[in-house]
Amino acid sequence: MNKRITPNLAKTPEIYFSTDIEADGPIPGPHSMLSFAAVAIDGEGQQLGEFSANLKTIDGAVMHPRMAKWWLEQPDAWAACRIDQQDPAVAMENFARWIRSFPGRPIFVAMPASFDFLFVYWYFERFCGECPFGHSALDMKSFAMALLGCEFRKTGKGAFPAAWQSQLPHTHIALDDAREQAESFIGMLRTSRARGNVAVTEKVPI
Repeated sequence: MNKRITPNLAKTPEIYFSTDIEADGPIPGPHSMLSFAAVAIDGEGQQLGEFSANLKTIDGAVMHPRMAKWWLEQPDAWAACRIDQQDPAVAMENFARWIRSFPGRPIFVAMPASFDFLFVYWYFERFCGECPFGHSALDMKSFAMALLGCEFRKTGKGAFPAAWQSQLPHTHIALDDAREQAESFIGMLRTSRARGNVAVTEKVPI
């Protein structure tokens, strides 16, 4: 007889993956994800590793005119994301394997998560059949809203306190931007930890 043991999730650490993607359109399917990168971070704010890949475009997909104009203004970033292009199926399988190599529950982190996670989730479902993140995506703007106690529209990087600011450049190259974003997230994470954790019960009354 098969038995299923329910893990004690309260004792399972979370691993955060600061992720940035570059694309040639606003949504996956009609358009392609060109490049992505992630930096793994533990709950103490230590960086654990990096992953990045450039992708071949999807058959039948086209570049959106608005993005074509934008990419013309980013020649260095465009050149960087077209080097060593990989088949999306291979790249996503390797990415999933890398994510699962860390001993913890994976949490996707981006700013804004609504854009980056859209592409990563779609690519995982199409090319791997499942997403190792599930639906666990942390939006840094929402996190900042909670920590700063301000309106969502006032949570841009310019409003971040010094402890959250990164000195790394924002180049529109996925790995550069994932690293920059990781430094900001680590600052936010440490601010949150310094305020103390609120105990969460397994069952919350409605």
